[in-house]
Amino acid sequence: MAKDIKQLKILLIDDDRFLLDMYSLKFKSAGIEIETSSTTDSAMVKLKGGSVYDVIILDIIMPGMDGLSLVKAIKTEKLSPTATIIMLTNQADDFEKAKGLGVDGYIIKASSIPSEVVNTVFGIYQDKNK
Repeated sequence: MAKDIKQLKILLIDDDRFLLDMYSLKFKSAGIEIETSSTTDSAMVKLKGGSVYDVIILDIIMPGMDGLSLVKAIKTEKLSPTATIIMLTNQADDFEKAKGLGVDGYIIKASSIPSEVVNTVFGIYQDKNK
């Protein structure tokens, strides 16, 4: 059964500090608990440290390990195993690769305003957890 939007715990991973701050503010203003990581390494530290999230949102193009490799590591190592994983990226060409890794959603940044992203994330989460 899906949780109410205000009960969700989200991890947002993006190397763009402006976008992290903007999306973080949008999710917080919707009453959602959100943590951010600006690198895949710091995200892995949180996940390996036992943090469990309802939703993990991440970009593909990242310094070091890219977002697709991070998804693969999350799945392989069973980190936050029940999390809804959503790519938030401008890489439209990587949709099939991401789906092949079992992501639950794929949002193109350039096509969505922040409030739409919040609504889309919640919709994807609800669909997965019916």
